[in-house]
Amino acid sequence: MRLNTAVSVLILRIVLGVTFMVHGIMKFTMGLDAVAGMFAGMGLPGFLGYAVSVIELVGGAAMILGLGTRVVAFLFACVMVGAIVTVKWSVGFVGNEEVAGYEFDLALLAISVSLLLTGGGRWALDRFFDKEEHFS
Repeated sequence: MRLNTAVSVLILRIVLGVTFMVHGIMKFTMGLDAVAGMFAGMGLPGFLGYAVSVIELVGGAAMILGLGTRVVAFLFACVMVGAIVTVKWSVGFVGNEEVAGYEFDLALLAISVSLLLTGGGRWALDRFFDKEEHFS
């Protein structure tokens, strides 16, 4: 992997990981029961609130470290597709006065898919578990 590509992947990985981790921390601070209630209030199964909270917090930390990058990126992509389809699509790309649109979610989805395809890059812990990547 060329240096500029490796730096680019590192930047995307850290920004994506921090973004999701902060959102996960916010959900844990709010209380997981409250998050589950919020999901249920939107017509979604409440248990998804717990799952999304854990994916965001634990997945965010793992993404920063580059640990399980492709798996975490897939989970993030699923969360973003779910958010866009169930909550954001109806308010449009830029949203309205009450709810943000799906433009930010779409950007996070694109970064997630990019990292799903490329992997964690040169400075990811994944490299220690993938013999082919480790020696390239």
